[in-house]
Order: sequence, then structure tokens, then C-alpha cells
Amino acid sequence: MQLSMRTDYALRALFTLVEHRGGPPIPILELARRNDVPKRFLEHIMLDLKEKGWVASTAGKRGGYQLAKNPEKITMGEVVRHFDGYLAPIACVSVSDYKRCTQETTCRFRRVMLTARNLVANLMDRTSLADVIKSPVVSPDELRKIQGIDGEGI
Repeated sequence: MQLSMRTDYALRALFTLVEHRGGPPIPILELARRNDVPKRFLEHIMLDLKEKGWVASTAGKRGGYQLAKNPEKITMGEVVRHFDGYLAPIACVSVSDYKRCTQETTCRFRRVMLTARNLVANLMDRTSLADVIKSPVVSPDELRKIQGIDGEGI
């Protein structure tokens, strides 16, 4: 599963707002800077998040964005589906974006892809933004160890 840039940037902004929940609004320029996201692109994403009811904006000199919904009530699955539309690795196992494949009656790897889709969807649907913020960051060394990669680079 590969997240779109739009989803990646939305999650970055949401995580920043979760971390600063209860604080003053964060201006769009500051939100863009903290998350290494182009301001113009982030403006469109934030409007989308506002329409969804996940963030609120305040106008004026001290204005900016704040989380509008409890982060325990927003799941990773919801955010990814909102921006990308699906969680499935291939369209023929998608629940929300199913597309028939010419190889459905003979496909040997569809079952594996269906299992992968279900595992990812279940994890994403039960993981809230608050859960993500509570978990430690994965270091490059830890990632290499988990992936079984020797040497430098990921």
C-alpha cells in the first residue's frame, strides 16, 4: 500500500494538531514549515479536513488551525480512505473501489492480496490518531532490524 502525497501531508498536519491539542491555533505557514509541506498544497488539504469536521480554523492575526474532533475518534483508515479512496493493494480485492479483473477465475495471488488488504484495513480501522501519537517513532536502525536489512540505507 502506498499513500498518496495528499494523504501523507494530511496525516502530518493532523498529527501536529493532535500533539498540540488544547494549545492556540497553529497558523498555516507554521503548520507547513513544521511538516515540510508546500503551503499552497496544505491550504487545500486543510480546507478538506475542515469540511470533514476534523479540524477548525480561526481567522485573524492569532488564527490558524486546531483539531476539532477527539483524536480517539479519528482512525487512520478513515483518513486514508477519505483521501485515497481505498486500502486494497489491488482493485479486485477492494471493498470500496472493486474492479473486476480478467484473471479472477485463475488468479493465484488474489487470496494473498485479500489477506493483506484485510490485515491492513483491520489495523488502520482500529488505530486512532491518538494511538499513533502515543507510540514511539521508528528509528532507521529499528526499521532495518525489523526488515532484516544489513548495512546503511533503507
